[in-house]
Amino acid sequence: MEPRGTIIVVDDEQNILRTLKIYLESVNFLVDAYLDPVEASVKLSEKEYDIAFFDLKMSPIDGMQLLKECKQKSPNTTVVIITAHGSIQSAVEAIKNGAEDFLQKPFDMQEFQLFTERVFEYHKLKKEVRYLRQQIEETKEEQQFISRDPEVLQLLDIARQIADSNLNVLIEGESGTGKEMLAKFIHNCSNRRNKPFIKVSCAAFPETLLESELFGHVKGAFTGAMKDRTGRFEAADGGTILLDEIGELPQNIQVKLLRFLQSKEFERLGENLTRCVDVRVIAATNRNLTEALQSGAIREDLYYRLNAVKFKLPPLRERPGDVLILIQFFIKKYGGGKQYDLSDDALKLLTTYRWPGNIRELENVIERCLVFAKDGVIRSEYLPDEIKNADLSISSILSLEEMEKLHIKKVLGVAKDLDEAANLLGIDPTTLWRKRKKYNL
Repeated sequence: MEPRGTIIVVDDEQNILRTLKIYLESVNFLVDAYLDPVEASVKLSEKEYDIAFFDLKMSPIDGMQLLKECKQKSPNTTVVIITAHGSIQSAVEAIKNGAEDFLQKPFDMQEFQLFTERVFEYHKLKKEVRYLRQQIEETKEEQQFISRDPEVLQLLDIARQIADSNLNVLIEGESGTGKEMLAKFIHNCSNRRNKPFIKVSCAAFPETLLESELFGHVKGAFTGAMKDRTGRFEAADGGTILLDEIGELPQNIQVKLLRFLQSKEFERLGENLTRCVDVRVIAATNRNLTEALQSGAIREDLYYRLNAVKFKLPPLRERPGDVLILIQFFIKKYGGGKQYDLSDDALKLLTTYRWPGNIRELENVIERCLVFAKDGVIRSEYLPDEIKNADLSISSILSLEEMEKLHIKKVLGVAKDLDEAANLLGIDPTTLWRKRKKYNL
């Protein structure tokens, strides 16, 4: 079995040193133990450890001096000071100088076991945060879509492959899941990257103004049209246009959009002159367009024109591994170059919360916390009440749809074919096909 990590223990009491070494090795750590702090100081120059336990009272080098040397030689090592009862004040001083915690003598092994596991979990978290910060730094600014979720990374791989094509793209997902970010990612990976990227919210304008907003108008086309106006499609010539909330597009404008998708031609409102532009269309929606199609809210021919390539972004609650890397991204975005840490309780709340508002909600929460974190630490008291008061037992409960998706995904992973999967699920293959399409499995 591969060792969990490396630990150095320095204590001038032989019995304590031997006992700690035996225990730590029994739980699969590699341990270097030293009675002589001078030898330990030399070793710190040669090897980097995950955790260090230093006794405070030693000679000729005491634990405080060893702590300072360790922070210089191996700054990523998590240091714990072992201290007797009368030296608590010195131990607190050690924490100010960079020690993570202190362990007070005398202690029993059960206490030491729990203490060590907590310190090691904290060390792994710090290590992961450093790795994520490095990943953030190495991510090209123009191509940023922050994720390490396997499903999302697969979507990004497909997005890169189709970026240089002229295929229309449909992006589905709940509000705040990053649909606009994915659209920008596709644009920035394409040969259109140096041309405009223009976003239009189809729900933000009344029907009478939306047509003009998209296609432009000429003077006198309607009351209040005092001069000619260029529409968003013309403004995006050579680049990409994102039609957000496409499910809200009125029927009469759907007809005009369909014609544009077929021929790249349109007329400004109130004009007979046909214009032609080269624009890549990406549509986004938080609605179920299959249901909108069945109800007639979306034209079938328009749906299939838009749906040349479809991406379905999973909500943040289905990719909890992204929470920490997104936190680091937003700290970098709003932190003004300053480094911030998370307290243990804040981290627990942030990583167990369900995030109904998805990435947008997380971004707002981190921006808020940085305003209060004057000392560089994001604490639980800075979080909104809905996060602080969230019932963790409730937050871990999945919706029926989420449970169904996870169960079908699990069965598909073990079944030899779709017929066997349908049989195991107790549904007919046609129903399974519909559910796979619904959940993008």
